[in-house]
Order: sequence, then structure tokens, then C-alpha cells
Amino acid sequence: MIITVTCNPALDKTATLARLRPRALNRLENVIVDAGGKGVNVSRMIAELGGVSTAMGFVGGGSGTEIEDRLAAQGLTACFTRVAEPTRVNLKLMDSEGQLTELNEPGPHVTAAEYGSLTRALREQLQPGDWVVLSGSLPRGLSAKVYSELVELAAAQGAKACLDADGPALQAALRPEAGRGARPALVKPNAAELQELFGLSEPPGEEQIVRLAEALLVGGVGCVACSRGDQGAVFVNATEAWSAPALGIELRSPVGAGDSMMAALVWSFSLGHGLADAARLAVAASAAACTTEGTKPPDSDLINQLIDQVELRQLR
Repeated sequence: MIITVTCNPALDKTATLARLRPRALNRLENVIVDAGGKGVNVSRMIAELGGVSTAMGFVGGGSGTEIEDRLAAQGLTACFTRVAEPTRVNLKLMDSEGQLTELNEPGPHVTAAEYGSLTRALREQLQPGDWVVLSGSLPRGLSAKVYSELVELAAAQGAKACLDADGPALQAALRPEAGRGARPALVKPNAAELQELFGLSEPPGEEQIVRLAEALLVGGVGCVACSRGDQGAVFVNATEAWSAPALGIELRSPVGAGDSMMAALVWSFSLGHGLADAARLAVAASAAACTTEGTKPPDSDLINQLIDQVELRQLR
């Protein structure tokens, strides 16, 4: 079983416009509304790949109900914890030059009691051997240590946690000073997040990414997948390291590309696939996601077509 946890989901509104004009009237076109949030996107991609997952997290108000309704209409299983304040609504704007501007609300304030309800529900859902995807920003009221705590909770239940986060939440779950607790089986930072995590002056290159990933492996992480935008991606575990260039596709929107990569990796690992096969599917799924509008997951047929174009190069 795969479980996704989205602590700060959203109704995502994606729109296009010729050019974003600050301090002026902007008329939006082609407005698309999706149930969003990184973990929600992962669940939707897993379903497209033919898998099954349970989406968990916090929802509140009418926007939260709409997320539940949209997922149910898509045949996805969800077990959200209701909170008093409404779920956020995010606006993503794509201009004619392919430049993306995102306007994200902060999300609800989640109380300690509401967080406790989620952890109890997650503990009841988890079984040994399950995979848990923890991804996205944290809403107000939750400590940066939440992901570290949820990784610990998963490990205590015999499950494997996968993390896609940034800033203090990522640092708390990965850095040595976070303690001697459990570490994620998979972490998926992008190059900028690795730069921030290690205090670098610029985003790391391919070889440096491998060295940084190896440092995280020594700290207890099982696998590192680093997405690099139009420079491709790097995948590292204890015995292998692979790189892959980005695929040449017609870009419509990069929104959700990283979530599709995470979904493909977790889905592959849950089936027992090795790192190279998982990386190949992940690169194809991420590229395919860039061809869709809004946060809609790409079609599995397109992903299967793109897999043959993925060129993996072994780094060690």
C-alpha cells in the first residue's frame, strides 16, 4: 500500500495570459481547477500508472470538501482529517513565453489536536512494508519537525517514508542535528533545495550532487533523487548513481513535474524495481507532466512512449 500525506493541500487554479502586467488589469484565460497539493498530485499520478494509494492530510471548509469530491469523482481513495479553517486556493499563471508565476495562500492554521487526529489516523492505516509519501509545505500551526516525526511514525510501523519538502522541514528531517531518529527511504530535493540544505553558494553540479547524496546516505537516507529542471535528474543509492538528461518535450506547464517523478519512483520501488528502472520511469513521468495543463497527471500512454527516449548514464 502507498499512502500520501499532504499537510497543506489546495484547490489549484491554473490560468494562462499573454503577459503578466504588475499594477494593471490582467485578464486570465483557460482557467483550470484541480485538486492539488504535492501528495494529492502523487496519488493522482500513481492511479494513472495503474497503482492504488490512499490520500491523507488536512482539509477544511468548502474548498476542502471540493478536494474530497474531486478525488472521489476520479476514483481515488482519500482519508483526510477535517480542520476548522478552510483549505487554501492557489493561483498559477503561465504566460506566452512559458514563464510560470505562482500565487499560493498560506493555508489553514492547524491545531495540536487536529495534528494528533492525523497521526492517529495514519498510525491506524499503516502496515509493515507500506510506503508513505510526505510532501509539500506545512500549514500554520505545525512545527518544522512534523515531517521528522512522521518519518519516525512510519518507521515504528514498519513502513518506508519518502520525503519531498524544503527549508526547515527538510533540514529537520535530514540534518544530523535533528537527532538519531529514522531517516526517509527516499528523499527528492531539487538542486536549489540541496544548495540551501548544505549552505552552498550556487546550485550543485552533477558530480557534486552525487557527493552530497552520499553524505545523506551516510546519515541514514536510503535513496536520493535530485531533479534539475531542464538539466535532467540524478539518482543515487548505496550501490548506484545514475544521471539522465531532460527529454525534449513541448512545455505547457512544469507544475506537478516533481510530483510525477516522486510518484513514479515510489510506485516502482513498491513493485520491487531497481534504481535504474525506477529512474527511467521517473524521468519519463516528469517530462510527460510538463506537457499537460494545470496539475492534471499525464496519460500513461505518453509516459510509456517517453520511456524509450530516456538515456541513463551510470555515474558509479
